[in-house]
Amino acid sequence: MKIFVVEDDLTIQKQLKTLLSGNGYEVSTVNNFSKVIEELRAFAPHLVLLDIKLPGSSGFEICSQIRSFSDIPIVFVTSSNTDMDELNSIMLGGDAFITKPYNTAILLAKIASLLRRAYSSGQAEILTWNGAVLHLESSLIEYNGQRSELTKNELKILYYLFKNAGKICPRSDMIDFLWDNQLYIDDNALSVNMTRIREKLASIGLTDFIKTKHRQGYTL
Repeated sequence: MKIFVVEDDLTIQKQLKTLLSGNGYEVSTVNNFSKVIEELRAFAPHLVLLDIKLPGSSGFEICSQIRSFSDIPIVFVTSSNTDMDELNSIMLGGDAFITKPYNTAILLAKIASLLRRAYSSGQAEILTWNGAVLHLESSLIEYNGQRSELTKNELKILYYLFKNAGKICPRSDMIDFLWDNQLYIDDNALSVNMTRIREKLASIGLTDFIKTKHRQGYTL
């Protein structure tokens, strides 16, 4: 899971990165506070830790911008601890409000809880590869905050490719997986579905995501 940290205090920023990385998360921190949204889109995180008082746009403004294109969990981690600050964070779409100095165990527990709630219910409901996120339960493919809906077969094809990411998936194996060896299935059916998938991927900025290996199959 990937976490994006929006914090201007370099000491706290470093502490958070060390804490989160040490607990198995992939972490990125803001480099340019005038390009927070651009950096967030490029990293495609599963959760955002967001301070309120920041250079340039406030955390509230950034939260509103994120909510205009994404519903990823947002946790405010801030020294601004008034009731009005907490209320504003909720009204703008924040999922949690934690004040500094924070208890690291509570922060980690809150992050884990939000990630479970957003992305799983018993079994994993998302798969990721090179910034793309496949939401199994909602049948969506997401990239840089943009999403496209998938049909049942499109979802199954992408699920198979994500589970075998980096490997070549033979067409015959994919057809067997998709249609359970039903003899009436035309080999062209896979090609038709693949064309539609590629069009949907391109619509959200994922070009050349699925590669065709001549006479071998497909690979991510």
